[in-house]
Amino acid sequence: MPVPVIILRHGQSQWNVENRFTGWVDVPLTPQGEQEARQAGDLIRAKGLEVDLAFTSFLRRAAETCALVLNSLGQPNVPVQADWRLNERHYGALSGLNKSETAAKYGEEQVHLWRRSFSVRPNPMTPDHPHFIKADARYQSAGLSVADMPVTECLADTVVRVQAFWNEKLLPCLKSGKRPLIAAHGNSLRALLKLLANLSEDEVLRLNIPTAQPMVLEFNAQFELQSHQYLADPAVIEAALAEVAQQGKAQPA
Repeated sequence: MPVPVIILRHGQSQWNVENRFTGWVDVPLTPQGEQEARQAGDLIRAKGLEVDLAFTSFLRRAAETCALVLNSLGQPNVPVQADWRLNERHYGALSGLNKSETAAKYGEEQVHLWRRSFSVRPNPMTPDHPHFIKADARYQSAGLSVADMPVTECLADTVVRVQAFWNEKLLPCLKSGKRPLIAAHGNSLRALLKLLANLSEDEVLRLNIPTAQPMVLEFNAQFELQSHQYLADPAVIEAALAEVAQQGKAQPA
C-alpha cells in the first residue's frame, strides 16, 4: 500500500490575527503560530508518524511552519522542496484588506463570493498596489516570469496549478515510497483535497481548513484517496473550524 501523506496549513500568521486577505503577500508567523507549528510536530510524532521529504510553498509562513514541524519531529534534516504552486490563492486587489471591514463595506454575500466562489476572481492587483510583486528571483528561477505571475486568482485557478504539483511532484514521491509532509495554505490544500477526494464545487466551497492541524491522507494501491482525517481530537477540530468560518463576516458595531 502507498505511504500516507501528512498535510497541514501553516500556523497563525500576523495577518490571520489582523483578519486580512493575505494571498501571496509574504507575512510571518506570530509567536502563537510558531507554537502551533511545534505542537503540530509533537502531535505527528506522538502518533508515531515520520516523514522522508517535505514540500512547502514559496511563502515564509508555510516555510517557517514546515521547519518548526520538522524540528519538533526530531527530523530537522529532512529535504524540503519549495514549490510556488503550493502558494495560497492570489487575492488580487483584496490583498491586505481587513475581511470584516470589507464585508461591512460590500456586504457579507459579496465577500463570501470573493473568498469562496469557485470561479469568481477578485479585481486584479495593479502595479501601484502596495503589495504588488515586481520581481522575485525565486519565482523566475522556477520558470514563472514576471509577466506570467498571477495578479488575481479564483479557486479554480489554484486547482490547476495544484494539479500540476500532484502530477509532477507528489504522485512520483508516493510511487517511490517516500513519506511526504506538505505545509501549505488553506486554499492550496482545499484545491488538493478537491482533486484527490473528487469534491464537487459546492463541497469544496464549504470546506474549511484550520491552521496547523495535521491531516493524514491514505491511498489505495492505485494511488486513489481512500481516507483523510485530522490527527487532533474532533472537539479541537470543531472549535478550530468554527473560528475559520467566522472570518469574512462583518463585526457588530
